[in-house]
Amino acid sequence: MHTLSVIIPFFALVLIGYIAARSRFMPIESVPGLNTFVLYFALPAVLFQLAARTPVAQLIDPTTLSLWIISGLLIMTLAIATGLWRKRSWLDASFGGLISVFSNSTFLGIPVIVALVGEYAAGPIVTTLLVDIVVMQSVALAMSQQGTHGSAITKARTALVRVVTNPMLLAIVFGALWGLTGWEIPTSIDSILTILGAAATPVALFTIGAVLAREALRRIPDDRSGSGILAGDVSWLTSLKLLVHPTLVWLLGHLAIHLGLPLEAADLRVLVLVAGLPSAANVSMLAERLGADNGRIARVILLSTLIGFGTFAVVAMLA
Repeated sequence: MHTLSVIIPFFALVLIGYIAARSRFMPIESVPGLNTFVLYFALPAVLFQLAARTPVAQLIDPTTLSLWIISGLLIMTLAIATGLWRKRSWLDASFGGLISVFSNSTFLGIPVIVALVGEYAAGPIVTTLLVDIVVMQSVALAMSQQGTHGSAITKARTALVRVVTNPMLLAIVFGALWGLTGWEIPTSIDSILTILGAAATPVALFTIGAVLAREALRRIPDDRSGSGILAGDVSWLTSLKLLVHPTLVWLLGHLAIHLGLPLEAADLRVLVLVAGLPSAANVSMLAERLGADNGRIARVILLSTLIGFGTFAVVAMLA
């Protein structure tokens, strides 16, 4: 009951955003503005403060990084392989791999998991976000370029630019660099960041619901996966994200502990919870920008968010 009492308000905000946008009470045209505020102002403020106050050694802990990278690459490889087996293009197969590992750790993970297990969860969450942005997104973008024209250097440069210009990554990096100085954030600046950060959770959760409603209303023209929320491999990718990913992290984590690697049980619990989160909504924006089958990606986000409440509650109770 404690777990449910913590989780329900967060998913309720997602539902409110969905109803507001789906009923047209809130104009769909305002969704990009909400996204811009969250991605470029509110969340970077939160991430900067978290990174500045978290020891760098914790942010780049080798065991945590290795566990998250290995588990993510295994899931991504499985998703890409099955996508290619289904005769999908490298572009669509790669985005299937990305959506199956990229957790909604910014919009949902930070507020929900911190509220669930405590402030210490912030460090491991930011570490997983670093891996998802720098490693997983880079691998997916690189793989998506297979079969296209252009030199390997050009493809690598394009993927690198998209990664290093990510505002969340920049906020983490600059926050970590500030933390290395040992200086306190000036009071006036810290107050601004705190005010922006306070808006991050409710606006971000509301925005998730609005984005899901927008995708449901759109009937995206480039949807190549057929009609219906379970069309194609949507249920498979959702299962990889909500069930296989947290299970694999749990297994690898306990193996690491058994081998005597420096991994605390509390940190492993946070990693399992992050792995059990629904898929990240920003993958849909990237898929749309690059011309992938965004109808398929939007369905995975929608389905993983709809049933993620139940699966995440189970993961939280078992982890």
